[in-house]
Amino acid sequence: MKLAMKYIILYVRNVEETMHFYRDVLQLPVKMQVDTYVEFDTGMTTLSFNTRESVRQDIGLDVADDLMASSTFEIGFVVEDVVATIEHLRQQQVVIAKEPVVKPWGQTVAYITDPDGHFIEICSAIE
Repeated sequence: MKLAMKYIILYVRNVEETMHFYRDVLQLPVKMQVDTYVEFDTGMTTLSFNTRESVRQDIGLDVADDLMASSTFEIGFVVEDVVATIEHLRQQQVVIAKEPVVKPWGQTVAYITDPDGHFIEICSAIE
């Protein structure tokens, strides 16, 4: 069996707030939108979101209204300058969960959160 990661779907509360964050703040291009389902072009893996209500009604998955007390995954974006990216996001009132640090293996890593509290790693490439 060979699995290939094609997309990630986040379940969100507010389409407009989430759209503003990913499209306007993070400047990800919208690949497709159908009602509350939105896909962003992020390279080889598509980042998508849909409302919790839509997932319950249209797909039938038992999705809770609220987030769990702690997130159990993260989304990662590689950038050329982590510090400059974090400063740019800070100026746009994005929540900075962890300031940039250089890891022992040489990678610079920081964390922000989206409007639903999903962790987003902003990092340099591993060379």
